[in-house]
Amino acid sequence: MAALSAIERRARLRSLWAPGLAALVCLAILLGLGSWQLARKGEKEALIARIIERSHAEPPAAPPPFDAWDAKADEFSRVRVRGTFLHDRETLVHGLAPGEPGRALQGFYVLTPLKRDDGSTVLINRGFIPTELKRPEDRAAGQVTGEATVTGMLRASEARGLFVPESDPKRGEWFTRDVPGIGAARGLTNVAPYLIEADATPNPGGWPRGGQLRVDLPNNHLQYAFTWFGIAACLIGVFSVFAWRRLHDPAEPKAG
Repeated sequence: MAALSAIERRARLRSLWAPGLAALVCLAILLGLGSWQLARKGEKEALIARIIERSHAEPPAAPPPFDAWDAKADEFSRVRVRGTFLHDRETLVHGLAPGEPGRALQGFYVLTPLKRDDGSTVLINRGFIPTELKRPEDRAAGQVTGEATVTGMLRASEARGLFVPESDPKRGEWFTRDVPGIGAARGLTNVAPYLIEADATPNPGGWPRGGQLRVDLPNNHLQYAFTWFGIAACLIGVFSVFAWRRLHDPAEPKAG
């Protein structure tokens, strides 16, 4: 096998322009994605820090006026509200709660309207109940009467995810904490555009069990960044081998 001539070497070098340009564009995209994930990691960490700070605020604040509600600014704030529970209009939302290690409990979250002195209504997620306590009479002790005080965290109405079944108000089957939908289905008026997740203060009889909100937003951006940078490194390695072989492999002998 003969060595490459200068003319053929230059020809092979020119042939690397197209694949080299394509590889450079792909490399720029991969490095950009990796850098973007690192920036998102910093933003997510700052958000988690803000949420934790809000969730431990003392003393708890009053809920914001309905027309001043700003989900980005107000969600996860710690608040306190007083009123009377409308237990006859409670709504059960399908959900899971932590049980024994490695096992989740299946049941419902109890969303009960709280009527305030000014006539407005706020939905309260009072907490979790197992399936066997679905009937209110089976947890009668927890159906507190008279004025009640609730301390908890503000939450925005929950949007339905891709794999979450659609709620059926006519059958009373709810899979998301849909504040407007539940308010309309229960015939409530002057309803807050948010709900309050009750804290872990025990209810009479032990159910519903509040304090189920977990401030544990996923933050996998560093892993994603390593993935994009890793693919970029593989691209550099593969193209380097390809280019070296293109420039240094001896010419194939001509048939004669």
